[in-house]
Amino acid sequence: MRKIFSLAVIIALAFTVPAFSAVPLSGPYEGGSRVALVTGGEQGEYHAFGMTLAEAVSRATSTQVRAIASGGAMQNIEALAKGTAQLAFIQSDVGFYASRGTRLFNQKYSGFSTVAVLYPEPVQIVTLNPEITHVENLRGKTVSIGAEGSGTYFNAVDVLTAYGMGFEDITPVFGSFGDSVEALKEGKIDAAFIVAGTPTPAVTELAKAGKVYLVSFDDKHILDLIAKCPYYAKCDLPKSTYGTDDDDMTVAVHSVIVARDDVRMEDVYNFMYGVFENSGKLANPRAKSLTLRNAASYPAVPYHSGAVKYLGEKDILVSGKK
Repeated sequence: MRKIFSLAVIIALAFTVPAFSAVPLSGPYEGGSRVALVTGGEQGEYHAFGMTLAEAVSRATSTQVRAIASGGAMQNIEALAKGTAQLAFIQSDVGFYASRGTRLFNQKYSGFSTVAVLYPEPVQIVTLNPEITHVENLRGKTVSIGAEGSGTYFNAVDVLTAYGMGFEDITPVFGSFGDSVEALKEGKIDAAFIVAGTPTPAVTELAKAGKVYLVSFDDKHILDLIAKCPYYAKCDLPKSTYGTDDDDMTVAVHSVIVARDDVRMEDVYNFMYGVFENSGKLANPRAKSLTLRNAASYPAVPYHSGAVKYLGEKDILVSGKK
């Protein structure tokens, strides 16, 4: 029987996936196509992980994937719509917005479908100032809120709104992860929103140069945020992550691979096959989070037929495009 899960439960990944089927997989398929996967900034982990996944799929199947750096999740959605890319990294919240035509999307984008959820991405507010300990302390400060139109930008909007603030309460600066880290080092900004899997290389490098601090969230505002934006989940950031003095609390979204609806079923199936049949061999720390349970945990956008077929052969049912 098909299982139906609430969005909050799924985002928390608090469910059990059936055991794998003994039925042999159909793939990989022969006669695969060449497809482009838009990722993120060259210094960000989306691009690094995207290159790892593209190589794995291209090596294991007949589908040849090329990873291309991009300006972020919003641009990736637009690239799919224009047909300049066939696959894309997005964040779970951005896919939610795009499919409904909300936030910075002034129209609904209905021509894409989910391939797989990859890993959680905590919302990290990084600072070198020990006096900035809570979100309220950002008021009046110069804060990097990510590249304009990126997933990080949307997260900054959500977090500030939950705390009764807006961009008028800070001096906002637009910048990539790399730009934000350099600006922190040079004292040009007081804090930066960085939304990525942890430990994030850019923050780890910053910590090597001196003490870093993470701005902590509180339970009340986390609950308020999740109630309004159910694509978030509470997330702990242990002090061992970057050598901070204390454990911190935050929220997380999830990285998701999506595809144009007109990408061939065989190519998306091959993508799933190349990634998940070889996840234990991938030389990237994010590969540790690759599980079929995670992959099947995004109900906001229906799944591509190739992903439905691959997961179905693992006895995992997901909702596909009609």
